[in-house]
Amino acid sequence: MSAEPERNSNTELQQNVDKNTRKGVFIPAFFIVGGGALLGIVNNELLAEISKNGFHGSLQGLGWLYQIISIVALILVGIVTFSKLGNIRLGGADAKPKHPFRSWFAMALTGGIATGVITYGVNEPIIYFGNIYGEMAKTGVEPGTNMAAIFAMGRSLYNWSFIPYAMYSLSGLVIAYVYFNRKQNLSVSGSLTPLFGKKITKGIWPAIIDTLAVLAIALGLASSLGAGLALIGSGIEATYGIPQGPMVWLFVAFLITGIFTLSALKGLDKGIRRVATLNANVFYVLLVVLLIIGPTLYILQSSTAGLGYWFQNFWEWGLDPGIIGGEALVTWWTLYDWAIWIAYAPLMGIFLAVISYGRTIRQFMLINWILPAFFSVLWFGIFGGTALHWQQNGVVDLVSIIKENGAVAGLWTFLANMPLAAIIIPVVMIALILSFATAADSMVRAIAMLSTKKIRYDEEPAKWKMLIWAFSIAIIAYIMVAFAGGAQGVDGVKYLAALGGSSVLFVFVLQVASAIKMFFVDKIEE
Repeated sequence: MSAEPERNSNTELQQNVDKNTRKGVFIPAFFIVGGGALLGIVNNELLAEISKNGFHGSLQGLGWLYQIISIVALILVGIVTFSKLGNIRLGGADAKPKHPFRSWFAMALTGGIATGVITYGVNEPIIYFGNIYGEMAKTGVEPGTNMAAIFAMGRSLYNWSFIPYAMYSLSGLVIAYVYFNRKQNLSVSGSLTPLFGKKITKGIWPAIIDTLAVLAIALGLASSLGAGLALIGSGIEATYGIPQGPMVWLFVAFLITGIFTLSALKGLDKGIRRVATLNANVFYVLLVVLLIIGPTLYILQSSTAGLGYWFQNFWEWGLDPGIIGGEALVTWWTLYDWAIWIAYAPLMGIFLAVISYGRTIRQFMLINWILPAFFSVLWFGIFGGTALHWQQNGVVDLVSIIKENGAVAGLWTFLANMPLAAIIIPVVMIALILSFATAADSMVRAIAMLSTKKIRYDEEPAKWKMLIWAFSIAIIAYIMVAFAGGAQGVDGVKYLAALGGSSVLFVFVLQVASAIKMFFVDKIEE
């Protein structure tokens, strides 16, 4: 049984945090990320080429491991959630939650999905349906048919629901349990103590492990911001006739970076929680409105059929590293998704741990795994289902729009054909900006925490650290969108995601092993 740590005065805590920078983490991570930003300014073609080679090398060589560990994580969180282990309270039996249920869920939901569901909720199902980049070539499914629509929905739900959130939530649970119940450091290296003991938190190992985690999330954030810039730029062009390009992307980058930086600087309660709650409310309104004005029956039918098709192909999709489905489908979509989710997982785990004190493991999994996964099913079912219905019935040719303008272009044409489009489009743009801001401010805060010695979960890291990371990430994202768009328009940011995921993949594998040892081999710490 344990209680919440005693608090010193806020002034003393902040002074202590400012003085104790983990130089072994901060300096090498910033050298690489800042060096990447500088290289992009000096020679953007070289940065793009390095990222491209890393993308292909990591996903082709490690695709099998991504697929195996994702399935293991899914099975593991299912066992932990629905067994008696779910009754364990993070922080001990007397620990009391700080955040109410609604704001806790808002922070967990919006802190994790960033711009992803908005970017691909319409675009990804349509890309599969139309075989735009060759995704259907090896599936045996004829593009443009009813079967293609079911495949498109099933594959989208597979990529965006229960498996990726299992990886997020498992990493967060390991960090939370080790920190709150086993009294180890709040760090990624601390989460590996069940495997290696306290020696993993001494010497050079914590610096290496935590630096890899910082690099992964920095590249993952740059990838998400880059996708957001490309999507908002295409929306401005399609809706308001302002051609997208480097100047538009630069303006949007400044706007988004300013919002998430300000939110992070204001702290967890005054900044992140408020922005997350606002963002979640926008999401809820969009879902309700589109469900009402969209083809409701088709949405329900296609979502149900898509889930069934995924379950039917569970093992083949789950363990195919690209040999069966091909590179266009598996490498450029599923493995890219797994790479960015794993890139986020360790640092996102720290954020999820920080906001989950006093909750049971079952509650933790409900908020961080089950409900976000169902949210994604609803989002892709409503947005993707409506888009597929319109494409099949000749309402709007989204396939041609994406072929002509890139992988993220279909959303705005889709929204322009909705009733109340003049209202919905600006709301979606606001949701996009808020989505990235809520993910980025939580992650920038986590990076700054990991760069600080012996920081507690209820402390705020130094503001200068958050500023440095925020602007370095923004520079790399802008460069990759402006100068490495590629065939899909977002190739450059996909390269970054793969690099981020591969840099921390083996750390995540060790976290999964830590979870197995903690919960099924070691004595449970109630």
